[in-house]
Amino acid sequence: MGLLLALLALAGLDLWRSLSLWQRGGLRVERRLPAAFAIGVSTELRLELVNPGPLAWQLQVIDELDPVFDFEGLPQRLRIGAQQRSTLRFRVTARQRGLVRLGQTQLLWRSRAGLFELRERLGEAQQLRVYPNFAALARYAWLSGDRRLAQIGIKTYVQRGQGTDFRQLAEYRRGDPLRHLDVKASLRHRRPVVREYQDERDQCVMFLLDCGRRMRADEQSAGSGENSHFDDALDALMLLSYVALHEGDEVGAMTFGCAEGERRDFAPRKGLATLNALMNKMHDLQPGSHHSDYLAAAEALTKRLRRRSLVIILTNFRDEDVPELQPALRLLRRRHLVLLASLRETALGRITEQAIGDSEAAVAVASAHLLSQARHDAFARVVDHDKLSVDVEPRALAASLVNRYHQVKRAGLL
Repeated sequence: MGLLLALLALAGLDLWRSLSLWQRGGLRVERRLPAAFAIGVSTELRLELVNPGPLAWQLQVIDELDPVFDFEGLPQRLRIGAQQRSTLRFRVTARQRGLVRLGQTQLLWRSRAGLFELRERLGEAQQLRVYPNFAALARYAWLSGDRRLAQIGIKTYVQRGQGTDFRQLAEYRRGDPLRHLDVKASLRHRRPVVREYQDERDQCVMFLLDCGRRMRADEQSAGSGENSHFDDALDALMLLSYVALHEGDEVGAMTFGCAEGERRDFAPRKGLATLNALMNKMHDLQPGSHHSDYLAAAEALTKRLRRRSLVIILTNFRDEDVPELQPALRLLRRRHLVLLASLRETALGRITEQAIGDSEAAVAVASAHLLSQARHDAFARVVDHDKLSVDVEPRALAASLVNRYHQVKRAGLL
């Protein structure tokens, strides 16, 4: 009995002394974070532990991360010496856009005699945003500068002499249209001078983004390593917005198929700063479980957007949508140029391309071809065989939209 009391007294003394020394030590944690995260991008975070006290401590460090993060490098054990600073590095990858919360940092530390392991929370909780992945946009800008856009499926066109907006006077070169010859300038300079034109600027590109239940399609669980369809749609919206703004056009966006309080409406505006404002408005959107009312969305857009624009509808088309989608397209086409962009499941394409090894595989391939053809026919019927609209797999959506935009500009359809 006496031995037990002695042990309890020793344990109590160890706990009291350790807590007193810990509180006097003033250990603190400083978290180093980026300004924001991008979905699917591995990001290094740093925790700096500062020990201004006279004693060393054995610690296990755990950071309170939002559940949307996958992480590696935690927890970590370390010994931080007296009056020293230690830096811990670990990596996180966000699996979902929107606001994320990082709580306090948990420290598990041992008492001086090693009889107790105690938990302490230090630092402050922080809230940051997870944006769509800007890698596609950065790659476009880089390849555009090197004139290698064909590597990502984007066609380039010779701009000299195209469009209807006057750009500048230039010396005549073989192959320039003679109708662009400027007689007065040629006489003044005593050599052939032509007028150069550029694609029309100050036009409007308006996105109608479907946030309904169809856009919840997500093939990540199939092990494809791809984004969800909604994320691919946002990435395509972002890339084309960058291209259009760089061309001097206005860009706007409106959502449909979501709850009343979750709708977003971004009025068209110009300038490259518009891209940041648009992403801040749209970055946390998630597809819901509501039905997408195409006709109501078309009526709302027609009331708000009086100016003729290129309206791009981003959705996931199904055969049964034809009765609802056709009148919506007819309404929009009275004033606007409409591009219906639909995302097609990649699983269907993979099945059609697989080898036929037995009767079961043959049935699967034949069924996939039948479904693919039925979808193709229904899509052609709903868009009235409009060659501007696209029905593509998610990974091809961004390049397809940029190519269609360039075709519209080059042909002067607006």
